[in-house]
Amino acid sequence: MIGIVLFMSFNSGLKAQYSKSDSTYKECFVGSTLFMLGNLSPVNRPDYVQLNLGYRITGKDVISLELKTWKYAWSLGINPLTNDAYGTPEEEFPGYIRDFGFALAYQRFLWKGLYAELNVMNAWQTFVNEDGNKIGNGFHIFNTYRVGYHVKLFKDRFFIQPSIAITHRPYSSKMPDGFQQLNDKWSKFLFGEPGLHFGFNF
Repeated sequence: MIGIVLFMSFNSGLKAQYSKSDSTYKECFVGSTLFMLGNLSPVNRPDYVQLNLGYRITGKDVISLELKTWKYAWSLGINPLTNDAYGTPEEEFPGYIRDFGFALAYQRFLWKGLYAELNVMNAWQTFVNEDGNKIGNGFHIFNTYRVGYHVKLFKDRFFIQPSIAITHRPYSSKMPDGFQQLNDKWSKFLFGEPGLHFGFNF
């Protein structure tokens, strides 16, 4: 899907870099991610919600605030697309973790619509056991290093951003027993996470 979108954008003649002299230039945007479609899954539904609020400092420099919440029952170090351990009973937490957090992101356009992004999220965690009872709180920092392509749509009223990323968990507070042991088995880095953000310019 990402490959098709990239192919179409490279061959459509669209220029995604912005200039304040453009008649369609908008400084602000609001958006989210298509990862929320995972909420339709009948198994391990993440109850994922994300809201992005962005501001274009220049035509090449963008900052944004992302508000997020989701839950998960397997370590964030397991890639669900490439690792068969994801979803297995032996790697499942004895309950789940609910994250509430915000991320600050900086994008730099490198060439046409190609951009690089640094995303740093602070997340507060709630640990819930198999009986549905809260058993603790925690905090972690979750970084995302992303490369993607910005595609303008409908005279630049909307946009999509297919991307690929490396995620990194540089800090986590102590987890309850059962959670900590499973989480520590996996790398703090995850390579090849796909993304597809979308937004509305105003």
